[in-house]
Amino acid sequence: MSNGSSITHFLLLAFADTRELQLLHFCLFLGIYLAALLGNGLIITAVACDHRLHTPMYFFLLNLALLDLGCISTTLPKAMANSLWDTRAISFSGCVSQVFFFAFLISAEFYLLTVMAYDRYVAICKPLHYGSLLGSRACVHMAAAAWGSGFLNALLHTDNTFPIPLCQGNGLDQFFCEIPQILKLSCSQSDYLREAGLLVVSAFGFLGCFVFIVVSYVQIFRAVMRVSSQQGRQKAFSTCLPHLDVVSLFITTGVSSNLKPPSVSSSFLNLVVSFLYSVVPPAVNPLIYSMRNQELKDALRKLIQHFFISHRLCTFLCKGFTASLVTSINYSSPPPKLFTSHL
Repeated sequence: MSNGSSITHFLLLAFADTRELQLLHFCLFLGIYLAALLGNGLIITAVACDHRLHTPMYFFLLNLALLDLGCISTTLPKAMANSLWDTRAISFSGCVSQVFFFAFLISAEFYLLTVMAYDRYVAICKPLHYGSLLGSRACVHMAAAAWGSGFLNALLHTDNTFPIPLCQGNGLDQFFCEIPQILKLSCSQSDYLREAGLLVVSAFGFLGCFVFIVVSYVQIFRAVMRVSSQQGRQKAFSTCLPHLDVVSLFITTGVSSNLKPPSVSSSFLNLVVSFLYSVVPPAVNPLIYSMRNQELKDALRKLIQHFFISHRLCTFLCKGFTASLVTSINYSSPPPKLFTSHL
């Protein structure tokens, strides 16, 4: 994908100027990234290994964890590397890849959250039709539609952004490559307006998904309020509230990046806001689901217990094998020769 300008690399916004703070940020980002890998990895493993979690809700949760892993892996490792090596540069092709994958994964995640809202709506409001409306084939088709829609959306935006000639330098006011920041470097007003119009169209698509989620939860809460037993009401809320928390976190952090007053815009504020919507949700989502969902907590507990039991058993067997090997060597070795003097 060629660009009309001669830009070969971009300069990202640094989190700090001093070396000590850069290393501190690297350690902080590394901890967050490892926590996100561990949390999402545990959810993927628990859902895949526990047959009791082979239901539509947890199938969609597995897809959400995969998207979260991809999303945080698109932005944070490059920021960590820049902080560690005291650099701001990212190649042109690297910037294209980062824009594409971030747009792809973020779009697919929001579409998937919409599908998950439909799943909760059918489970609470139409439980008798749950098996027919959300069979295994239907779940695969809906998840594939979410992934495919995100892919097409990212492909369209990426292909429309980078052919735009850039003449306003190569510095981005962001710690990763993002379409609005790249458009600020454009020197073609018509190309800028075309991509800006495409962003507005995509925003209306996301608004439609948001309205669908709101309407679904209005119907869900109305149905839950009609449940007579307190236990049934609590069970319904326990399956819906984690998803609602994740949607709220996703939307509030995303909207906050677009509602900043221009008068208070600054590099530090851009870093904080972009960090909130690109890093915090993928790292926090596993914690939200594991704290609110009892079935998932039980599956994670069994998974961790099985890991430690297997580790102890492996250690015990290795020690026993080593001891038996040493014993067999001692018994099989020939007895030492006795040297006697001949008179």
